[in-house]
Amino acid sequence: MSLENKKIFVTNALPYANGPIHIGHMVGYIQADIWSRFLRMQGHDVVFVCASDAHGTPIMLSAEDLGVEPEELALEYTRQHENDFKDFHVSFDNYHTTHSNENESLVREIYGKLKENDCIRTEVIEQAYDEQEGMFLPDRYVRGTCPKCNAADQYGDNCEKCGATYKPTDLIDPVSVLSGKAPSLKESEHYFMKLGMFESMLSEWIETIDIHSSVNSKLKEWFEVGLRDWDISRDDPYFGFLIPGEEKKYFYVWLDAPIGYFASLKNLSDNSDLKFEDYIHNDSNTHMVHFIGKDIIYFHALFWPAVLDGAGLKKPDAIYVNGFLTVNGEKMSKSRGTFIKARTYLDHLDPEYLRYYFAYKSSSGIDDFDLDTADFENRINADLIGKWINIASRSSKFIREHFDNHLSKDIDEDLMKTFDLKADEIKAHYQNREFGQSMRKIMLLADKANQYLDQEKPWIMIKSEKEKENVQRVCTNALNIFVKLSIMLKPVMPDVANNVESFMNLSDLDWSNISDVIKNHKIKNYESLLYRINEEDIERIIKK
Repeated sequence: MSLENKKIFVTNALPYANGPIHIGHMVGYIQADIWSRFLRMQGHDVVFVCASDAHGTPIMLSAEDLGVEPEELALEYTRQHENDFKDFHVSFDNYHTTHSNENESLVREIYGKLKENDCIRTEVIEQAYDEQEGMFLPDRYVRGTCPKCNAADQYGDNCEKCGATYKPTDLIDPVSVLSGKAPSLKESEHYFMKLGMFESMLSEWIETIDIHSSVNSKLKEWFEVGLRDWDISRDDPYFGFLIPGEEKKYFYVWLDAPIGYFASLKNLSDNSDLKFEDYIHNDSNTHMVHFIGKDIIYFHALFWPAVLDGAGLKKPDAIYVNGFLTVNGEKMSKSRGTFIKARTYLDHLDPEYLRYYFAYKSSSGIDDFDLDTADFENRINADLIGKWINIASRSSKFIREHFDNHLSKDIDEDLMKTFDLKADEIKAHYQNREFGQSMRKIMLLADKANQYLDQEKPWIMIKSEKEKENVQRVCTNALNIFVKLSIMLKPVMPDVANNVESFMNLSDLDWSNISDVIKNHKIKNYESLLYRINEEDIERIIKK
């Protein structure tokens, strides 16, 4: 699917504003950021937005426990999340919240269109009700045995083991998460999105979008079962937007959360020269991409496009799904010290180490991957320090000490071309989100650059006055290769790449600069660009 001459609209799944971000969350945000940065380096028009998911019963109940208003709690976590993303160098053009005027206005507008197009119906249903707490229970506040595979302790909306979706009332031996007691059943009128009427459209649409084959197969399983109408309302008490014409019924968070993508875009457009209408209509020249975790495929690939289609708006062109992160082969666990908050990591280690490791382990598939702390330490020290940064530290020493930081007028053009020829291959891997392939190929090139220095032996040549010019030429060649590799790594390690530009006395480097030759040029004194990590650095994070 060509992206040429298109506006590219990239979103990340909205983090829930009820707790801190952890490093498992960061997988999808880092992947989306790498891809967005890469496309910007290709000259594409990219808008990359996100927001906090700020509604729902869990936020309401947490706020009650803390003695604060739900808005206050959601705002505090929104601030924390935004700071965490910023410090991990995630380059959102806008970060907003679903609890906003823009979102409420869009939710009402889209709901109005859905009603107008006969996509909404009402029905009196029986719901799980906690008599002790005096409230209807959200799906995830009922747990019990899966009615399909008999897995114990599953949520009231879907089974984590077999992937089945169902109603809380379908659970075997259900209990309330709040009181631990079996819920009663109570009638209430609810609003439903007629998801079944979109089944034919959706089954055709998923064949036209950029989506992994395994995700496509999973979606077909849901089609085989048949799509059920989707409950889009919740009863009071609830933290969210009131349904127009109702006094005690609210839109379910899963209706207003994805509309939050558009709300963040609208907020950006209201504060810039970007035109909101250019992105959201079917005839817009836009490529819309969602990066999400594999636990929310159903919502993004079935419910959300049905809502958009029913409202006459543009549907996504691509949905990229990431797997989950394990740490040292285990699910993240507080008791094992592997439930690592993003801020805890940031307090102890460079964010670009984790960005590199996640890129190295990433593919376009949806498999889970492991952060093995020993492998992490080795990968950073061996690849980033021992291969890439080593080229600059080895070469710049001779340029500084013997040539007053001045690069040679002479350069080996043929040697440069051998590295330039690999750029398109690495570029294609980036484009296809095969970041691990890109990292491996870049490190192979770094190996070749170090082998070149080992063969030329500038530390021996410098002892001979006759060979002095050759030392300058060899080190100039090596530093040119170092810059090429830095450009290739810039989507993953933007901060270090900026420091490379400063050290090399160059302006903002883009992918188009990979074939540039830098000669007869004054550079600055080399200062350490990265530091080695050790077991103690990681132990401090685990201990914290």
